[in-house]
This record gives sequence, structure tokens and C-alpha cells, in this order.
Amino acid sequence: MTIAFFGEVMLRLSPPGRELLLQTPKLEVIVGGAEANVATGLACLGHATRMISAVADNPLGGAVIGELRRRGVDTSRVASEEGRLGLYFLTPGAGLRASEVVYDRAHSVFATRPADSWDWEVLLEGATRLHLSGITPALGHNTAEAAIAAAEAASVKGIPISFDGNYRAKLWEAWDSDPRAVLTRLIGHADVLFGNHRDVSLLLGKPFSGDGSDRRREAAEAAFAHFPKLQTIASTARHVDDADSHRVSARVDTRGGAHQTDEILIAGIVDRIGAGDAFAAGVLHGLIESDGDARAAAKSGLALTALKHSLPGDASLFTRADLAAFEGGGLDVRR
Repeated sequence: MTIAFFGEVMLRLSPPGRELLLQTPKLEVIVGGAEANVATGLACLGHATRMISAVADNPLGGAVIGELRRRGVDTSRVASEEGRLGLYFLTPGAGLRASEVVYDRAHSVFATRPADSWDWEVLLEGATRLHLSGITPALGHNTAEAAIAAAEAASVKGIPISFDGNYRAKLWEAWDSDPRAVLTRLIGHADVLFGNHRDVSLLLGKPFSGDGSDRRREAAEAAFAHFPKLQTIASTARHVDDADSHRVSARVDTRGGAHQTDEILIAGIVDRIGAGDAFAAGVLHGLIESDGDARAAAKSGLALTALKHSLPGDASLFTRADLAAFEGGGLDVRR
């Protein structure tokens, strides 16, 4: 059982500690990318994952491939080509100062690769699921067309598709885009959607009234009615007290009902970037292990996203043993 992931793999550059960007002339380098983060998270949980992407044919691209391989991700479908690797800069938040992202990914190898250069018959061979996110089509015409072609090819092959909304306004606004039209086409092929009432509102062009769980259920039912293939919608609710303390709960809606976890306090946050990707990995893990049980998916999704907040970097590196220990509730030293 191999889960395929299509998206850009990048390098993240951040100042050390909680300094401002270039406050001192030092940057820490980490491999990132939404789809690659989910692939890594699932690989660390023992699942077979395959990355489909393109990186620069230089030491930067080589480092990206090496890191994914080291974490157990199959990189045989990652092309190395002349050009530049996408980058982004993160200034970590602290106290009441929010984190801030600056993108430097325009004209990357992945973004400029022609849509018809991806051979989906070969790239999806043996895959049992395809995972996409809204970041890939937001990068431009080439990647939007490529993502749609990937989804269509997977549908023809009977490969289920999971889709993470990951709406990034800065990326969509950088070109002559129509995010609603593109995302609607993509989600029309998906059986699992990671998104909340705001994502559904964007897709359907309508607001949802009410509050809390009622509003989320109203949005879920509207999405299920609009997208016949859609079976599961997973989301988190996050209340930010400050950069170090968030309260998070998880929810999984199905056509038959919903399961919502209790809210947990995540304090002493080390790095929140990639927490949504960890949630997606945890939910997919839970769905696979439980044969689609909403409660199990919400539980493992919340556990993995909570753990990710304790770890520097973009991707979850936690194992099944770590999940079991978290769910056991012991916070003292494990000896």
C-alpha cells in the first residue's frame, strides 16, 4: 500500500532562536513542503510513501532528496532538473508577536515545469492513494493544470484522493488565478478533504451561520451535497493565546455524522509550522488503521499535531510508539 504525494519540496530558512529575519547574519536550513511533510509523517509511522516532484539539479536539490530518503520516503519519482529550488523564509513568533512567512519560490523548477511533462501513468503506478494540497495549484498555471491532470488520472485508475485545502492567499494573488474554480475541480475528485467551514465557504460561495460544531456540520453537509465523491472532512479548531500556548481540538465529519475531540492545551510550543500537515498524516494513519473510523482518525490526528508543536522543523518525525505514549498520557521522562 503506497500513498503518492504531488507537490513542491523546498528549503525553509529561519533565524536562530526567535530572532527577527537577518537580525544577525545566520539562517537555519530545513527541508519543507506541505505534501512532503505529510509523506514524511506517514513514513515515520511505518507507511509506504512516494514523493512526486521536481527539484533543482544542484546540491540544494540533492539535499532535499537525501533528507526525504533518510526519513523513508520513496524519491524515485522526484526529477532533478536545471533551475532553482523554491525557498521560503520564516520569522518565528514569540509572545504576542506572530510568526511571518516570506516566499521566494517564483520560477522554481517545480513551478515552471510544463503540465504535460508529468507522466501520470508511470508516476501513479502501484499507488493506492494520491494526496494533493491547495498549495500546488496556487503556484501558477503550470502547477494548477498538473494537479488537475494528476487528480483526473488517479480517478480514472480508481485511486482515492485526499486533498488539503491549505489556502494561501499570497500565492493565488501573485497571478491571474481563479482559486474557486480550480479547487472545486480538484475537490470534486477527492474522498477525503482537510478543511473547515471557511474552506467550504470559499468553494461554494456562501457563508455559514451558527457557531462552533453547528456551523462546521452545516458546512460539511453542504460540501457532501455538492461533491458526491466526498466521504470524510477533517479539521482542527485552534484558539491562540500567544505564540507559546494554543488550544486545539480535532473534528472528523462523515456522511453519517461527526466526531469531535475535547480541546487540549498545547503549551511551550517549539514550532507550529507543519502542524496541519502532521494532523493530515495522523488522520490518514487513523483512517487506514481503523478502516475509516472517524473517532480513531480524529484521535490520531490530534495526537500527531500536538506532538509536532514540540519539534523544530516542518515535518512530524514521530513513530507509532510515540503516538501510543502520548495517548497513554504519561508526561514524565520515559526510561
